[in-house]
Amino acid sequence: MDKFISIPATGLGSLLVSASGIAGVAQASTTTVVITYKTGLIATITHATAGASVETERDAIVAAIESALQTPWTSPTKAIAAADLPFAVSAIAYSLLIQAAS
Repeated sequence: MDKFISIPATGLGSLLVSASGIAGVAQASTTTVVITYKTGLIATITHATAGASVETERDAIVAAIESALQTPWTSPTKAIAAADLPFAVSAIAYSLLIQAAS
C-alpha cells in the first residue's frame, strides 16, 4: 500500500507527497529539499532560507517519511505539523528526471 506525508505549505494548506518508492532525499540548496523516486520523478520542496550546510529541513522530512512507512495500512497518510518543520514550506513542485540514452 502506498504511503504519503502531508506537508503544510504557507497559503496552500497541506500538500501530499508520496513516501513510497523513494530512492533518496537531499538538501539540494538552502531553500530546497529534493525527493528522488525510483521512477525518476522528483519532488522539490521549497522552504524558507536555511543557513549554509543546514540540513534540518531534510532531516525532518526524512523522519516523517520513516514514520509514515511504519504506520498500519489503514493509515496511509502521516501529517507533519508546521511546528515540526524548521523552515516554512512555500511550494512543492514535481518534475521528471530524463536521462540521455548511452
